[in-house]
Amino acid sequence: MDVRLRENIYWVGCVDWTVRDFHGYHTHKGSTYNAYLLGDEKTALIDTVKAPFAGQLLRRLPELTSFDRIDFVVCNHAEPDHSGALPEVMRACPRAELVCNEKCRAALGRHYDTSAWKFRVVSNGERLSLGRRGLTFIDTPMAHWPESMFTYVAEEKLLFSMDAFGQHYASSGRFDDEEPLDAVLEEARTYYANIVMPYGKQVARVLDRAAGLEIDTIAPSHGIIWRKHIGDILAAYRDWVICRPKAKALVIYDSMWQSTEKMAQAVMEGAIRPDVDAKLYHVRRSDITVLASEILDAAAIAFGTPTLNGTMMPEMAALLTYLKGLRPAGKAGFTFGSYGWAKGGAREAEDFLKEMRFEILGEPIQSQFVPTGEILEECRARGRELSDKAIALASRAR
Repeated sequence: MDVRLRENIYWVGCVDWTVRDFHGYHTHKGSTYNAYLLGDEKTALIDTVKAPFAGQLLRRLPELTSFDRIDFVVCNHAEPDHSGALPEVMRACPRAELVCNEKCRAALGRHYDTSAWKFRVVSNGERLSLGRRGLTFIDTPMAHWPESMFTYVAEEKLLFSMDAFGQHYASSGRFDDEEPLDAVLEEARTYYANIVMPYGKQVARVLDRAAGLEIDTIAPSHGIIWRKHIGDILAAYRDWVICRPKAKALVIYDSMWQSTEKMAQAVMEGAIRPDVDAKLYHVRRSDITVLASEILDAAAIAFGTPTLNGTMMPEMAALLTYLKGLRPAGKAGFTFGSYGWAKGGAREAEDFLKEMRFEILGEPIQSQFVPTGEILEECRARGRELSDKAIALASRAR
């Protein structure tokens, strides 16, 4: 399945239909590892694939060219899902130079035995001629590794964008107009929320650089290739890099004997209104990948946990630890929960919100054992405040 992007430019990657875990990211729709072959007077392979798929890549390449005609292998990103096949590819391509920046060369040397590889180290803005077309390299540090870079073919207005604009999405179609746009954008949002969110400032700078390029096609390292809906994905990224909030309120909780659950339902009752997208999640019955995606564009969030052995419930602690690493920006929220002989859970959850620089909407609501009617009414009132804050933050962000 060799897919033509332009004359003598082909997708030669692999589809991973069955992968369901990507270092903790739940890839419910599989993934792809995109590699591209560009032929001219000289031939370049842009990125490789994950190591278990090296055989597929090496079987595909001879259908388009011979191994001894590949002059360059470009590594935009050293992470093993893109570089894992490099050892086999470099052995198979005796003439090829490995093209990357200096940080990438150092990173590759920490992953593989690169002693026999011929490196061509490139700098930001450098152009490598292939004949009538050339490759221009754009450093994109921390989007999302220090050595990341884009490769741009000005003559074709084609951007090889590494992990930016990608999705974990296995499909038969290779282009954005061959798959349902809503589904692709949702997977792009999930990808951004779970992998790229901590690097919003760096990605914003990358978007500014991309705005100066003429782009007809964006070919990322995962998922579909953008050729018809480039405006949609660029606009979405502009919102995501600043976690632009919608009028959206989430209530996320765990419970032992339904006391905290009763509180969560009361908060939700208060939060529901026609002009707010309010959602309730039980953390142990939900997917942490989905929750991170929901939080990306939520304005206000309430977290509920009972106290277990003086601390939070384990799954709530796992979610908040995960979110602390992702660093969602511009959020407001509060915590709540029941306790028995000692408090602790809701207050500890609040400490996580403070570390993430949430705007704290009042003290934690705490109930000893089963919540009274008065406490449930307080939960409803705070739910109304949660929605009010969601509307205010969304309006401010417009």
